[in-house]
Amino acid sequence: MCGILGVVAATPVNQLLYDGLQVLQHRGQDAAGIVTADGGRFHMHKGPGLVRDVFRTRNMRNLVGNWGIAHCRYPTAGSAYNAAEAQPFYVNSPFGLMLAHNGNLTNSEQLKRDMFLQDLRHMNTNSDSEVLLNVLAHELQAASTRYQVDAETIFKAVAGMHKRVRGAYAVVAMIAGYGLLAFRDPYGIRPLVIGRNETPAGAEYLIASESVAIDTLGFSFLRDVEPGEAVLIDTRGNFVSRQCAERTMHAPCMFEYVYLARPDSLIDGVSVYESRVRMGVSLADKIRHTLPHLAIDTVIPIPDSSRPAALELATRLGVPYREGFVKNRYIGRTFIMPGQASRRKSVRQKLNAIGSEFRAKNVLLVDDSIVRGTTSKEIIQMAREAGAKKVYFASASPPVRHANVYGIDMPTRAELIAAFRNDEEIRQEIGADALVYQDLDALKRAVRDINPALTHFDTSCFDGRYITGDVSADYLNSIEAARARPARQDGDGGEAGQLDLNLVTNE
Repeated sequence: MCGILGVVAATPVNQLLYDGLQVLQHRGQDAAGIVTADGGRFHMHKGPGLVRDVFRTRNMRNLVGNWGIAHCRYPTAGSAYNAAEAQPFYVNSPFGLMLAHNGNLTNSEQLKRDMFLQDLRHMNTNSDSEVLLNVLAHELQAASTRYQVDAETIFKAVAGMHKRVRGAYAVVAMIAGYGLLAFRDPYGIRPLVIGRNETPAGAEYLIASESVAIDTLGFSFLRDVEPGEAVLIDTRGNFVSRQCAERTMHAPCMFEYVYLARPDSLIDGVSVYESRVRMGVSLADKIRHTLPHLAIDTVIPIPDSSRPAALELATRLGVPYREGFVKNRYIGRTFIMPGQASRRKSVRQKLNAIGSEFRAKNVLLVDDSIVRGTTSKEIIQMAREAGAKKVYFASASPPVRHANVYGIDMPTRAELIAAFRNDEEIRQEIGADALVYQDLDALKRAVRDINPALTHFDTSCFDGRYITGDVSADYLNSIEAARARPARQDGDGGEAGQLDLNLVTNE
């Protein structure tokens, strides 16, 4: 889960890209980077931390040009910051390419071997995004004649890349001397949307992970990038697209609707906010039918993503809705913090209970999900310390029992509280007096009822069914083994870890 942006405009884009990253900050807090292009030169700055900490005035002044891409990074393997793996990535052959990627490749190790032995390309990092960049570069070189680039060549290269690459990927890339390229994997697992802005100088285009970036930057929502589709916008603002995959299936990641995306986003024709409201409806129905004996005094959400579901649940049950926790806005999302110890420590720094809302009451706490159980256990203890008589817990999504291999930081079963426990064992582990989970069919229905055209979803973390069909037990075991090894500390996380580049392209 990362945030990506691409802009082709009639005026300088550095501020647009910066503001867009701020809006997409929830998708990654590990590192950020921006690349712009001016004439035959790329200008890049990237570094560790939040967007506001990475970029200073001097950096922004150097990011000149009317088109560019940006990225905020979330490490899918939970590793420490590695300066070399901050995006965007660059390769100078065949035309000069910059790339930013959201997702995770499931055959990256095989691709690395193929590129080293057959394509004669060398990887500088362990990032699958660099692998993706080099595959695209190789396919562009193979498709081009005398190093001439045009739309037909680019679409042919993307088609060749789709045949080689497996997994989830939403991508924005810059091709020196031509323009902005964006594409999505043939399953449409990770989101990617298009915005357009009409100006006296012509049309401007914005590609982003979520529609909220389009709204806040003053663009009009055009549509989603389709699974397998490639979109090409040249530096003059000419827009063309083509389906580049032989076979496609629209199967967006369900966790985008549950947790990852902002509620004010529209993804694949579905309002994230409305889907979460509907999750509250079905969760209320389940509580009413399976736990009618619960004497609930108040319903309290775990801020922020569970609020729509909690409010609708309380309304349906006829129980008062209350805000029982105050959130410190300066602590990051615990789900995307690398390391279990960091998550546990940050819970109480992030949330503080309002004692009067808990004292001598039976409270139903509602969260979007229970992944590792760390946050849930700490919050339940906080509610008891605040004076709650009984603490019930509801999850707006089903138990997370399986690894996610498509770009979400839950790759090992050992870290998932539900992997080897039933619901009663989970209840005891987190210390709740009652526990209720959303049913998977009800979760799918909450999204599908808004857009009936969505007939498939990636729900692998709930049911273990991997939509791409290429995830084996050996692959899952290799991920767990890799994660068990201590993370290598590259870079000191300070100014020295930042990188400024001005790259002359060979257009």
